[in-house]
Amino acid sequence: MPAVVLASSDGGPQQFEGKITPYVVICGIIAATGGLMFGYDIGISGFWGVRSPEFDERAGIQFVNGSWDLNMLFAGGVTAMDDFLEKFFPDVYVKKHRAKENNYCKYDNQGLQLFTSSLYLAALVSSFFASKSCTKFGRRLTMQAASVFFLIGVVLDAAARDLAMLIVGRILLGMGVGFANQAVPLFLSEIAPVRIRGALNILFQLDVTIGILIANIVNYFASNLHPWGWRLSLGLAGVPATILCLGSFLITETPTSLIEREQTDAGLAMLKKIRGTEKVELEFQEIARACEMARQVKHPFRTVMKRHSRPQLVIAVLMQVFQQFTGINAIMFYSPVLFQTIGFKNDASLLSAVITGTVNTLSTVVSIVLVDRVGRRMLLLEACVQMLLSQALIGILLQVNLKSNNTLHQGVAVVVVVLVCLYVSSFAWSWGPLGWLIPSEIFPLETRTAGFAFAVSSNMLFTFLIAQAFLSMLCHMRAGIFFFFAAWIVVMGLFTIFLLPETKNVPIDEMVERVWKQHWYWKGYMNKEEAKEDKVDVI
Repeated sequence: MPAVVLASSDGGPQQFEGKITPYVVICGIIAATGGLMFGYDIGISGFWGVRSPEFDERAGIQFVNGSWDLNMLFAGGVTAMDDFLEKFFPDVYVKKHRAKENNYCKYDNQGLQLFTSSLYLAALVSSFFASKSCTKFGRRLTMQAASVFFLIGVVLDAAARDLAMLIVGRILLGMGVGFANQAVPLFLSEIAPVRIRGALNILFQLDVTIGILIANIVNYFASNLHPWGWRLSLGLAGVPATILCLGSFLITETPTSLIEREQTDAGLAMLKKIRGTEKVELEFQEIARACEMARQVKHPFRTVMKRHSRPQLVIAVLMQVFQQFTGINAIMFYSPVLFQTIGFKNDASLLSAVITGTVNTLSTVVSIVLVDRVGRRMLLLEACVQMLLSQALIGILLQVNLKSNNTLHQGVAVVVVVLVCLYVSSFAWSWGPLGWLIPSEIFPLETRTAGFAFAVSSNMLFTFLIAQAFLSMLCHMRAGIFFFFAAWIVVMGLFTIFLLPETKNVPIDEMVERVWKQHWYWKGYMNKEEAKEDKVDVI
């Protein structure tokens, strides 16, 4: 029998009882290592960076023949290492060392592009299978599967003898990322008490930023370890995967997943354990009601395409699109050049990675502290203002001060470095973490895994597209690329103001009633008759 939703004496929704237990915090920290896997892999295979420490031909960036000459810029991560290129991509290795070779064409190689893009494409596809796994087998087992896929991929890549072995390993890494990025944010949102759901969920993004920082530092030093440095960089990716694999045996399955799979007694017992109280009847009934509704929907992917699911689906996908169109790639691409320009020279790559990585990580902590206090919308809107000003000022400074055949003046470069740090900080406490948090909490249970699969796959798709298009955009638009992304930030701000509702302190299974049916625009999509037909039709 489906449970009823209890209300307070004044007719309003009642708050669920529960403590912030150490067990929940431990579960969150362990599960969030899925983000560490993702972040380390982003950093270890990052495609663009600064030449290795021995390069010190000049500082600055110049215009040559009407386009930006980025002679000090080249593939980053393991794709920067000569030993790696010589073994798997000898043509690229030869072109890299040709002094007069077009810098944008040095890495124009289908095999190298396949190496970088195969992970995102594999993650895109696997996220839909992960959605099914989350529903049928649970969030915890899906995280275990993610770590196993990732570990096998690490072994194949670190021990690779040929390109085929390297690509197969990369695809398995992508499957691990797809499964982890699907399961971990859902797991965190479902075990968290409502008042700290945002903070606990953002542990995932915090680990992503830590993983990127660690990977960049590892790359810097591993590039000097010949000829096996690249194997070390790739092999260390197994550390976070091992933590997740072993840690997943220590953590709980979410009460929602247990009850959804008709393990009601186990779900109730686990709910009492993670809340630290016996008084969980109200939350249990809410979860039971949501699970009863979810069991009536046999084809969630069909249901999530229906009109009444459109608000959540549109917002989940647009959050991923906007996350990539903030211009974070342009900023991170250009920051090593700035550090070299202001005098760090040989250490520009390391300093850029450490400083921007530290700002990124610490600002994500700011998001953890504030997200459940000031709300999601406030963080997003404040960041839009800060990112817009930073992007626009960087674009103006480069447009005015970077002319043909000259280098950027050191004083200007210092100002731009400060603006870069301001930009990175605002991204890190807003569109970075909230791009994962908001989609994981807005779907009702019957479409939660399916809807979030669209979010994960959209993130992978647009990450892939931006990575493929970025260099061409930079070449043709030059300083204008910063104005391009600034215009997108204006769009993002308007989207947040008019179309994104606040979800702070709303129980995850009450979103439809308390958020979507109350929103000035989206309430028009909440057609009760259509929803009833779906439950009959889709069975």
